[in-house]
This record gives sequence, C-alpha cells and structure tokens, in this order.
Amino acid sequence: MSRIHSGRKGRSGSDRPFPASKPTWAIPEPDELVDRAVQLARGGLSSAQVGTVLRDTYGVPSVRLATGQRLVPLLAAHGVKPELPEDLTALLRRVVTLQRHLATHPRDESNRRGLSLIESRIRRLVRYYRDRHQLPDGWRYSAAEAALQVE
Repeated sequence: MSRIHSGRKGRSGSDRPFPASKPTWAIPEPDELVDRAVQLARGGLSSAQVGTVLRDTYGVPSVRLATGQRLVPLLAAHGVKPELPEDLTALLRRVVTLQRHLATHPRDESNRRGLSLIESRIRRLVRYYRDRHQLPDGWRYSAAEAALQVE
C-alpha cells in the first residue's frame, strides 16, 4: 500500500491474528466488561484508551471477541458517543498545534506544507463521515473553529 501524500511505498504492517473464539483464560463477563468500558469512557478516556486499559488491566485481548460488538458502537449504544469521531479529533488537534507553531514561526515552509496536507486529510475524512451520516450535513471544517472544537 502506498502513502497518501508521497510517491513512495509505505511500510506494510502486520495484522493481528484474531482467534475465532473467546480466549480460555479468565475474562470478565460481557456485562461487567461493558459496565467498565462505559465507566472509563464517561471518565474522559477515548475509545482507544478504553481498549488499552481493558487490555492491560483486565486482560481483555479484544472487546469484540469478549462482547460480540466493537467498542465504539457498544459505547454509543450506552450514550457515550463523542460528538466528533476520534480520528478527526486527532487531526484537528494536530492542525491546532501546527497553527500555533506557524504563528510564532511564519517562515517555516515545511510545516506550512504539512498543515495543508493535514487539512486535505480532514476534508477527505469529513466527506467520508458525512456520507455515512456520522457528521451532520452542515458541518464544515474551518481553521478558526478547529481550536474551539478540540478544546
């Protein structure tokens, strides 16, 4: 697979081999696991952080195997859905930090190019999420509002 904004091939990552069934060691019951995941998400953790805590603390290799559902839809069913998708929020945070950097270093052309590449990624993601009705139709990206939405 190739990279988005370069003419080079990217590194191929390995895929985690998922077993077809639930592991045999002691995993908490699905109801208990869902309650802990919802509690962690309400505490302010993102879904990726919730999955990491469940893996490292409770020994759950995959929430999907343990509960039969992916983590994000599971949290959304319990009313803990963030207003913006997690990957879009991460890109908005990167835009805000680059904007702050460029405010103090206006002649940094390589970071200015990086900012425009990240903004094009954001526009592409917004189109994707709008088509799948995960963002409202009127939601638009603007550099000025990115700082307000992230903080």
